[in-house]
Amino acid sequence: MATTDEPELVRELLAGKHRALARAITKIENRTPGYRDVVSALYPHTGDADVIGITGSPGSGKSTLVDKMAKTYRDRGLTVGVIAVDPSSPFTGGAVLGDRIRMSSTATDMDVFFRSMSARGSLGGLSTATADAVKALDAFGKDKIIIETVGAGQNEVDVVKTADTVAVLVPPSSGDDVQMLKAGILEIGDVFVVNKADLAGANQTVTELRNMLDLREGEEGDWEPEIAETVAKDGDGVDELLDVFQSHADWLDDSGRRAEKRHTRYAEELRNLLREDASELLEAEIEARGGIDDLVARIDAGETTPYELADDIVAPVADALGRDRHNG
Repeated sequence: MATTDEPELVRELLAGKHRALARAITKIENRTPGYRDVVSALYPHTGDADVIGITGSPGSGKSTLVDKMAKTYRDRGLTVGVIAVDPSSPFTGGAVLGDRIRMSSTATDMDVFFRSMSARGSLGGLSTATADAVKALDAFGKDKIIIETVGAGQNEVDVVKTADTVAVLVPPSSGDDVQMLKAGILEIGDVFVVNKADLAGANQTVTELRNMLDLREGEEGDWEPEIAETVAKDGDGVDELLDVFQSHADWLDDSGRRAEKRHTRYAEELRNLLREDASELLEAEIEARGGIDDLVARIDAGETTPYELADDIVAPVADALGRDRHNG
């Protein structure tokens, strides 16, 4: 059920009050009562922000690059929201790196909103809460929203579901990091960024990336992934990188792919919400039947099997849905 402060919270957020934005994202992240009402109320006000996902292996310089990206966007007169998805604390579920100072270039700029969020163990380090937080920043009026992910390997393909443009950071190396991209991240990158391009091995990494991208299969009219080089700590190449992001954004609009991405994103959000709700309903039914331990004891005693119990628990739900379809 919605609590009494939701309408006022949404009104204040839409009026540009940063404290309301922070409160809304906290409510969303903690999944406190009424958070769905907040997100639903924000939906009609979303769709204007450009969402950029930054992924890559730990040590590739994601945080430094995001800091410089935010500063450069601000220099261009654009407002920025940053969500840094950090590893979850095994004890509290909170972001263990949430208190670190990561945005030194824009620390005092009110038009850059930074929030560190817990990955909560979800694949790719992006929870449903992160996608909802993006909606809050979008409705607030941020021009650019940057999502920086944990850097946990191929599971980061989940970032695609939330970002319009995906940049994969690859540090200069002997080639091992480039070879790892074959596992799946190669398929999601719209832009590949060789950061720390002043280090030895950068040219080799660019060549290896270009060779791998030439082998990537795509359909006619698809976006051709680009390779950019940056030295984030000095800000070198950041302007050019943002221009590449803009080119991809223009292509999304001109090709109609942005609408396709939005459709796919909504479908995935709906599936996730239905899975969450169905899981809660079934957990409640299990508790009503004495709890999981009592049910497992029946299996231990040879009275039944997991398959029979699952069918028995799900049957009332299936029957109710079937009746609803029949009556409808």
